[in-house]
Amino acid sequence: MLKSIILSAFGAGLLVGVVLTAVQFFTTEPLILQGEVYERAGEAAAMPADSLPHDHAAGTAEHHHEEDAWEPADGFERSAYTLVANLLMGVAVSAMILGVMAAKGGPITAGRGLAFGVAGFFAAGLLPSLGLSPELPGTAAAEITSRQVWWLGTALASAIGLGLVLLSPAWWSKLAGVLLAVLPHVIGAPEPPTLEAAYPAALGAEFVAASLVASALLWSLAGAASGWLYGRLADRRS
Repeated sequence: MLKSIILSAFGAGLLVGVVLTAVQFFTTEPLILQGEVYERAGEAAAMPADSLPHDHAAGTAEHHHEEDAWEPADGFERSAYTLVANLLMGVAVSAMILGVMAAKGGPITAGRGLAFGVAGFFAAGLLPSLGLSPELPGTAAAEITSRQVWWLGTALASAIGLGLVLLSPAWWSKLAGVLLAVLPHVIGAPEPPTLEAAYPAALGAEFVAASLVASALLWSLAGAASGWLYGRLADRRS
């Protein structure tokens, strides 16, 4: 079984990585590029004019931005790094879904994988985004460690809560699952220092919607593809 899970996860991860990268190329990636334009413009506007060298004033903000953090060049390099990241994420998500299905017991099929994938999207994508939505460059944000801790805690609480609601027959377990899923939102996500952003609100809303669609595609396709591949490998063994 372990060998079949590994092979199925890698096969599904390759498919997910390629499809997701193609979708992001036409959806989230252009929005990120637009956000970076607004971000650099905001940095240039915020920088005092007398602090800029007179012969390089127009380009200093961009150089300062590049020195703060490395980022891939636009075009092929950015797309290549995106593809590698999506391939790794696709394999990891597929392996996770297969592992949960194997631990739960029962047949591992494309339909069941899709159902577990949709549940994974709700736990790791949709519910955490209610407190920390996907962010474009130029978004004011709280300290990164506090955001990561809240996100991980919310994803874990959401996964356990959904499991109790969907899999437990007892009403009190279902109630406990709902309360557990709601708890991180009662505590609240880390607050950013300001709600202002360098980009128009419509651009940010479009990015949130596109990111959630991409996340739903990642989880659902990983679940369906890995379940289907596992079933094919099981048929060959028999």
